[in-house]
Amino acid sequence: MEIGAFRKTEHGVDERFLNRWSPRAMSGGLIEKETLLGLFEAARWAPSSNNNQPWRFLYARRETELWPPFFDLLAEGNRIWAIRAAVLIVIISKTTFDFNDNPSRTHSFDAGAAWENLALQGALRGLVVHAMQGFDYDRAKEVLHIPHGYQVEAMVALGKQGRKEELPENLREREFPSGRKDFADLVEEGLFPWPR
Repeated sequence: MEIGAFRKTEHGVDERFLNRWSPRAMSGGLIEKETLLGLFEAARWAPSSNNNQPWRFLYARRETELWPPFFDLLAEGNRIWAIRAAVLIVIISKTTFDFNDNPSRTHSFDAGAAWENLALQGALRGLVVHAMQGFDYDRAKEVLHIPHGYQVEAMVALGKQGRKEELPENLREREFPSGRKDFADLVEEGLFPWPR
């Protein structure tokens, strides 16, 4: 049964949005490089301010020499389950516009749009795509040789779906699609209405 069948919307949306979620259970199976590149291709077509496309993706496939430096950036709580990922990805964004080198206020926003394209493409392929902030941002800049003018945004574990029974018990309890805040808590026509 589709995941979306368990999630309820207040307004009609395509089921692709309901079926995308962030599991942690991965099988440890490898992902074909062409499939992986297709996810980055989907991200490439995201919208951005002035078509600047500030997002950049650095990645390491498990069972390559690039894996250990990426994996070592993870917080201990994420290492427990991400060890079975096929790929680790660090998302960064360029903080200035290419055409004039002026600051881009939307570089993170634009990188988020690219991330969402990648996540949806992965979900459509039946893959686990789990973004996280539980890693060392400062060390990522150093270890991955990220220069000044780029901001580290997030890290992603990507893999083939696994069995939740193989996760530690505390994570098994959290291995289900989460709900969302009420629509009225997120959207308002007009002025800011929520408690300050």
